[in-house]
Amino acid sequence: MPTTPEKRFIEALDTKAGAGRRIRFWLRDDDAVEPSDKLTRFLDGAGQHAIPALLAVIPQETGEALQSCLTSFGADRVRVAVHGWSHQNHAAPGEKKQELGLHRPMKTVLAELEAGLNKLACLYGEQCIPMLVPPWNRIDAALVDPLSAIGYRALSTFHDKKSGWKASHALPFHETHVDIINWKAGSIGRPSDALFNEMTGLIQSSGSDEVIGILTHHLVHDDQATGFLSRLFEITTSHAACHWIDPATLIKS
Repeated sequence: MPTTPEKRFIEALDTKAGAGRRIRFWLRDDDAVEPSDKLTRFLDGAGQHAIPALLAVIPQETGEALQSCLTSFGADRVRVAVHGWSHQNHAAPGEKKQELGLHRPMKTVLAELEAGLNKLACLYGEQCIPMLVPPWNRIDAALVDPLSAIGYRALSTFHDKKSGWKASHALPFHETHVDIINWKAGSIGRPSDALFNEMTGLIQSSGSDEVIGILTHHLVHDDQATGFLSRLFEITTSHAACHWIDPATLIKS
């Protein structure tokens, strides 16, 4: 009987467990602004497996409605990070979308990011962690070092092969590694086989204290995305080689 990508994923976890190793996973979901059925479905799905989630919230338009929704879940289930200020593209036509670039004065960009952190900290208290999640996972390198002066203690983007420049900054980056959405195909869930193959590769190449970030976008989850997450959560929460961490511990580590 052919070995499926899901089975190879489990076998990779078995190998880690046999070697006395453990993989730490964390869950980041982007673009939250207000309550919705899709958001509740996503959080309930993670909650069924006691998996804490970090929601990257867009500060400008959010308010008490989302705050009331998320505080009802509790800090042990949902953390909040700052997703830029307005998630507005300021790049020139033909450039990749970017809010946190130098298309505007640096002072203006930093003032918005400070206002965003202050707003979410006031709304969420201990649920808010001082982490910046740049919209589209892009930030100009010149903006990174000044962030600590306005209260940020970490950033989270998406891991890529050109991410070596991040190590040159004192502010730590906590990366996500697997995006479950295929944006080029029209914002649909990626096939489970492709995702399990990708995760198997990450696990096989991981070090002794690896942290693998899973990136989701609840607003565009279809049945394929939801189905993959459900199966991933089921496998990993019952496997000795896996541990889902509270995103707040990334700030403390």
